[in-house]
Amino acid sequence: MTDVQTRADVETTSAGEQTAGPRLAGSRRVVLAGAGALGAGCLLAACGTDTSGSSSSTGANGGDFSDNPKPAGSATAPAGDAADSSSGTVLAAVSDVPEGGGIIKGDYVITQPEAGTFKAFSKICTHQGCPVTKIDGTNIFCPCHNSTFDISDGSPTGGPATKALPETKVKKDGDNIVAA
Repeated sequence: MTDVQTRADVETTSAGEQTAGPRLAGSRRVVLAGAGALGAGCLLAACGTDTSGSSSSTGANGGDFSDNPKPAGSATAPAGDAADSSSGTVLAAVSDVPEGGGIIKGDYVITQPEAGTFKAFSKICTHQGCPVTKIDGTNIFCPCHNSTFDISDGSPTGGPATKALPETKVKKDGDNIVAA
């Protein structure tokens, strides 16, 4: 049995006139198949990747994606709760950062490896994107997989991480450490 219905070549309109020619009868199958094709087309369009509008593309195909993405937070990180200074965004007070150690504030690890030398790194571990949580002596620690980083240059000193923490240039501005 089929859902397709046939009609005569001559049909009478509501005004009583007769028209000639074949007329296709709709079927539920045809309507459902059309709706399914439309839905599949919308789904495929939604899953596509737009590679035409990115001027800062990093991917091999020109899009804003990459086969080797940076960990979360490793791009230019926002300053967090810091106030603005005439020279840049205030990241911390000089008095808050111990010599030979550092602090974690906002999105940054701010260190003072030697007197008067200040460094700032992303607080996001380069291994799997966990935030580092502790500075002990000359090491920055990530609790997720026990990676450690040096406070002087952010380089990995232990654990599974193989890349340094991304550095943000900073300078001393009066009593503050600011983004340079």
